Amino acid sequence: MPSSVSTDPLQIPARPALTGGRRIGVLLSHGFTGSPASIRPWGEALGEQGYGVAVPRLPGHGTTWQDLNTTTWADWYAELVASFDALCAAHDVVVVGGLSLGGALVLRLAADRPSEVAGVVVVNPAVATKRKDVLLLPVLKHVVGSFPGISEDIKKPGVSEKAYTRTPLKAVHSMMSAWPRLVADLPKVAAPVLYFRSDVDHVVDELSEARILRKIGSTDVTVTRLHDSYHVATLDNDAPQIYNDSAAFVGRVAQAWGGSLR
Repeated sequence: MPSSVSTDPLQIPARPALTGGRRIGVLLSHGFTGSPASIRPWGEALGEQGYGVAVPRLPGHGTTWQDLNTTTWADWYAELVASFDALCAAHDVVVVGGLSLGGALVLRLAADRPSEVAGVVVVNPAVATKRKDVLLLPVLKHVVGSFPGISEDIKKPGVSEKAYTRTPLKAVHSMMSAWPRLVADLPKVAAPVLYFRSDVDHVVDELSEARILRKIGSTDVTVTRLHDSYHVATLDNDAPQIYNDSAAFVGRVAQAWGGSLR
């Protein structure tokens, strides 16, 4: 299994010889306060199947939490769109995937670009929360720079996602402020969806799953339970299942997109 821990962006060229002559691209997005390190092994595993993979580093991530506090949802989404456009220009079909915030961002992309996204893979995506203290964020973000971090929610011993140890409040408020519009637009998502959900997640509560599954427009939705992982499941005990199932999903939706895979 791939095991790189670099926080740098990842780019893997497609190998059409392994995918029936077609160039199949996959865009993956990491989560809030994290970096490409949290999904890099996932990207590498997909690359081994011949898929062209892009894992951008979202603005404000992979440096300091203070940097993240100067960025917004619009900045992160713009970075993702730029990577998506580049993949579309170089590939015959593109599937998108993401962890947590990354899952929300790719759902936003699928809602905005339904005719270009062939499939969506999300791992513990965040689009809502039951926590009441977030109602204070509009005031607290001007008084307190950060709260203790929400990172490293991994069951497997000795594994790190290389995320910030603090949660910047201006940035988290921007993220949560984008959620209602995203949820309202989920009926626009037409692509097949593969949804991975950990049984135990100390970061994203069950409200996100309920809202996504109730509102999503896709008629092809597969929900897979992860029984031995916490929030950062892409690095946890169930990671091989995510890698294998998502690789098969990409192959399936790419074939349905047009042409055939030999």
